[in-house]
Amino acid sequence: MTMRLYDSRAQALRDFIPLTPGAVGIYVCGPTVQSSPHIGHLRSALVYDQLRRWLTYRGFDVTFVRNVTDIDDKILAHAVGGTEQWWALAYRYELEFTAGYQRLGILAPSYEPRATASIQQMQDLITRLIQLGHAYPADDASSDVYFDTASWPDYGDLTRQLRGDMEPAADADPRGKNDPRDFALWKGRKADEPESASWPSPWGAGRPGWHIECSAMASRYLGSHFDIHGGGLDLRFPHHENELAQSAAAGDGFASYWVHNGLVNVNGQKMSKSLGNSVFAAELLDQARAIVVRYYLGAAHYRSTIDYHEGSLVEAEAALERIESFLDRADRRLADTRFAGSGVEIVPDEFASAMDDDLAVPQALAVLHDTVRTGNAALDAEDLHAAAAARGHVLAMSEVLGINPLSPGWSVATDEPAMIALTALVERLLDDREIARQGRDYAAADRIRDELVAAGITIEDTPSGAHWSFD
Repeated sequence: MTMRLYDSRAQALRDFIPLTPGAVGIYVCGPTVQSSPHIGHLRSALVYDQLRRWLTYRGFDVTFVRNVTDIDDKILAHAVGGTEQWWALAYRYELEFTAGYQRLGILAPSYEPRATASIQQMQDLITRLIQLGHAYPADDASSDVYFDTASWPDYGDLTRQLRGDMEPAADADPRGKNDPRDFALWKGRKADEPESASWPSPWGAGRPGWHIECSAMASRYLGSHFDIHGGGLDLRFPHHENELAQSAAAGDGFASYWVHNGLVNVNGQKMSKSLGNSVFAAELLDQARAIVVRYYLGAAHYRSTIDYHEGSLVEAEAALERIESFLDRADRRLADTRFAGSGVEIVPDEFASAMDDDLAVPQALAVLHDTVRTGNAALDAEDLHAAAAARGHVLAMSEVLGINPLSPGWSVATDEPAMIALTALVERLLDDREIARQGRDYAAADRIRDELVAAGITIEDTPSGAHWSFD
């Protein structure tokens, strides 16, 4: 069966046909590291982890890119008046996101670029847009550069809006704009902003606008035309609409499919700072085992809205315990028989059909729990052949969903604070090593590798990036 995905741009289910047979490129908008991660951030990251895992199971070579927005108005605003530099604040929150991802068993991206490491690529894209007549520098000596929305007839295509019906873009002072709906590509440095938060450019010192960051990073790591662009539903407008407009206007094919995950409510209300009902990642992960939290956040269809309420994790715990109980019972009963360790670890056709149908996880979980019931019934009837087959199916399905209780990633040690901290630190050092290698600073890259090896960490360089393990 051909996989189908709901394409937000087409507003319809479409057969998924990758640009390159056997390979898939995915770009997901990662966090703006201005504050601690909340339940919505975890849910979004988990959705695309499930998609990635399923495509990998289906045999695709997946290149998965999730960025870090580490320069932004909100980051600078949160650093004002404090003793912490803006970049230190961003890095501290980035580590919190990484720790949350690690605890949930979310696979590390193939690449995780920071916006501040792709400034040149952003400037190059802005220059192309100016040359093509789709962008203009402000004439007020501000050094701002704006995208000319009137120059692009398809502006509004992603969200099916007419340009005349759109609200003014609120991302910059409108005084330098030709039209209030034009959005900022480059923001000239303001007198009250730190010099460290600006870079030289042909238009004056400043920093990139939010939207240009993702367009530049996506094309840098996946090429000008790639398969899937993902993100939360709240990013469709203006962020993704503006990404699409500027990339298409520059002549890039950009994303073939736009995928958006639903949001998270709390007790029936939209989660927001103004309502004071935000549920932060650390708070949620302290309420139950991380694998239970993953089960809860990943059980609904990715396009639906989750309503978090008291008792949500209790229900998830009970569901997961049914899976754990069967696997434990099966392993004990099969241990001393010829069926020990048997059972082909392959997903049933019904599970595959559900996952191929726009990642229908609720239906896939129904198949998983039906198989658990079948396996328990087989054990009751002493049908060990059927029990072993059920065990294999359960392991395969739970592994695809990232909730296999027997996976080494869910051992107690990996869920302890020390392991979480170690993982975050090693991953960051590997990121720094990759940046050094890309900059041809091989001495720095080798020094980082030698330090990790001296600490008992084995580094393996693969086509999908560096992987580490203990000696």
